[in-house]
Amino acid sequence: MEVWGLTDPGLVRTQNQDYYLFQKLGTHDLLAVVCDGMGGARSGNVASRLAAEVFAKEVRKGYRAGMTRDQADYLLRTAITIANTSVYETAQLNPDMSGMGTTLVAVLVVDMQAYFANVGDSRGYLMNRLGIQRVTLDHSLVELMVQRGELTSEQAKTYPGKNYITRAVGTEQSVESDLYISVLRPGDCILLCSDGLTNHLADQELLFEVIHGVNKQDCCQRLIGIAKDRGAPDNVTAVLVVC
Repeated sequence: MEVWGLTDPGLVRTQNQDYYLFQKLGTHDLLAVVCDGMGGARSGNVASRLAAEVFAKEVRKGYRAGMTRDQADYLLRTAITIANTSVYETAQLNPDMSGMGTTLVAVLVVDMQAYFANVGDSRGYLMNRLGIQRVTLDHSLVELMVQRGELTSEQAKTYPGKNYITRAVGTEQSVESDLYISVLRPGDCILLCSDGLTNHLADQELLFEVIHGVNKQDCCQRLIGIAKDRGAPDNVTAVLVVC
């Protein structure tokens, strides 16, 4: 299993409030996480890094080779709860950081089972030569409107409130996370990314670059390059896992 990641501030913002990390666990397993911070120039970057690092620390502490689905689910939910508390309490103790928060999308791979967890609108995808599947569901206003039939997927891309998220890590005392599981096969690819990427590339474009690109190790750079070629006003982050 191989993994690469890259983040870029984009073409407008001077500060990058995205944060990512990944780590091999045991012999064949892996953890990866992407966070997209919010709360102003003085705190969005704090929220994203703190959430990612606390979350990863808790997962590493609880990880065991051969974990069952229930054990993995409990571990991920607990890690998000602790990360949420860390960000929330840090904001309460620092007036300059009041209201800060972050999205979080993560994948824990154990025995070729991918356990996805997310809060907010950063996404997790599963791809192979048969196609692309967006595994996670955005916690956003436009996602709710699409689900209700009030907007089409195309209309959602340009809707004025498309950046409004309905859940975030650290903005409230508690947060609800969603969990998903996918069975992996050799050659499958997992992409975690912030909305700075998906705002500029359609799913089929992501699929083409990941599956049909020349070098997997250059894929994150290519994806971010396309987003920047199209304006990229937001920070852009991508993490690619190849099974």
